[in-house]
Amino acid sequence: MSQQPSAAPAPTSAVATVSERHDWWRDAVIYQVYPRSFADSNGDGMGDLEGVRTRLPYLRDLGVDAVWLSPFYASPQADAGYDVADYRAVDPMFGTLLDADALIRDAHALGLRIIVDLVPNHSSDQYEWFKRALAEGPGSPSRDRYHFRPGKGKNGELPPNDWESIFGGPAWTRVTEPDGTPGEWYLHLFAPEQPDFNWEHPAVGDEFRSILRFWLDMGVDGFRIDVAHGMVKAEGLPDLGSHEQLKLLGNDVMPFFDQDGVHAIYRQWRRILDEYSGERIFVAEAWTPTVERTANYVRPDELHQAFNFQYLGTHWDAEELRTVIDRTLDAMRPVGAPATWVLSNHDVTRHATRFANPAGLGTQIRLAGDRALGLRRARAATLLMLALPGSAYVYQGEELGLPDVVDLPDEVRQDPAYFRGAGQDGFRDGCRVPIPWTREGSSYGFGDGGSWLPQPAGWGELSVEAQTGEPGSTLELYRAALAVRRSTADLGAGDAVEWLRAPEGVVAFRRGDFVCVANTTGESVALPAYGRVLLASGEITETAGEAKVPADTTVWWTRA
Repeated sequence: MSQQPSAAPAPTSAVATVSERHDWWRDAVIYQVYPRSFADSNGDGMGDLEGVRTRLPYLRDLGVDAVWLSPFYASPQADAGYDVADYRAVDPMFGTLLDADALIRDAHALGLRIIVDLVPNHSSDQYEWFKRALAEGPGSPSRDRYHFRPGKGKNGELPPNDWESIFGGPAWTRVTEPDGTPGEWYLHLFAPEQPDFNWEHPAVGDEFRSILRFWLDMGVDGFRIDVAHGMVKAEGLPDLGSHEQLKLLGNDVMPFFDQDGVHAIYRQWRRILDEYSGERIFVAEAWTPTVERTANYVRPDELHQAFNFQYLGTHWDAEELRTVIDRTLDAMRPVGAPATWVLSNHDVTRHATRFANPAGLGTQIRLAGDRALGLRRARAATLLMLALPGSAYVYQGEELGLPDVVDLPDEVRQDPAYFRGAGQDGFRDGCRVPIPWTREGSSYGFGDGGSWLPQPAGWGELSVEAQTGEPGSTLELYRAALAVRRSTADLGAGDAVEWLRAPEGVVAFRRGDFVCVANTTGESVALPAYGRVLLASGEITETAGEAKVPADTTVWWTRA
């Protein structure tokens, strides 16, 4: 547990200092900060909240509307903070509650909103409830707050059902009872250090409603809900009847994911959120079989946004992109929710590297691919994403065009999935390498004491210092794109695009006077010049009303 004040500092007002923009979340650009890899203020090699706070002006100048912070709660760090030991405390590696309060206040003063992670599917095995459940033994009321079950087999030596962990292996671990005998099993859909809560128990709901109010009173502007499709399990915890269950995720409704009961929880939470001023929001990390099922999470009395993982997994292919864009907009329109668009996050290979490789390798890969091709496509994909109706998410460092670090030595890896066979590929460390701020110096400006994951040679030439003011740099492209997006009336919120006729391999659509064209082919294409060029991800040429758009390039035009 962290040693720090147990009570929150005085509440801040989320409406007094951030910009008053009605329904701001419908077209917001939200920047994800992975705190341990963003900025280190004390030289211990680990990013922290004070480091984030000192870099807030950079994020304001970049042009984003809100900052989403990955978990900074007190945690043993078995899964990079997604194993929470105290939901009302900051882990000492990141600072204190006073640091969190200062960060929120400074962000609001700069016109930025703060969204924090919430992890309601599971706790740490060091959470007081779970430690009490182990100590009190079978039949204890404390065990009812988790999923404890007797094992199968003659002596209870087999797991209670056939569910598999997302990180590999069975989703059950057997405990040793207080008397030293092998005993019951507990459910953990992720690491054994992350036991799943039993959301049928009323104490669980009571606890999380209290946690919500704690952070809302601190002044946060919303919550990103981790594993929002989890929490509720099918009655009786039935066998799934198949192995290699990871291959089924995203294709079928599972007995442990995307159960209809989660929606009653979110309707309760929404009533709490609506008590607070300042348009606070919920964002769902909901891996569902279809975007239509994702839409269930953002009905008017539930959550505000849900990540569009179908879009994240789409290849750089015009036909695929059009299909996913249409399905997304069609699914969100009936529930009145904004579409969201995202290309990278802390769990997947950065899109500058995904697009550098052939299609079909998935979202976790360990191949560098063609770096120049990947960067060209990443820049084009970003302009396409920012032109679509709704809200967009930017993962830290993508504005620098950072690739995944695919050649980390095995001995430095820290992704827990890497150490569990048959689970995820375990290569998430590659997108979590601390970002570079300066050309030179210890850890390229990340901090004074190195970095918790090694940074590659040449990282400095991709740094904020190296790219600032450099014409054509990826950082300046992002800055320009976000400025144009904010100042152009036809961009941002909306629920439809008007598709334009275009050659094969080209995505072209209109939104009022604005036109976006993305050439996903490997060859230049000739197109009509749709007006005045606002921005392009590459060099284009225009002659006699015609524009030559290079391979893997996106262009923004306006007729205004």
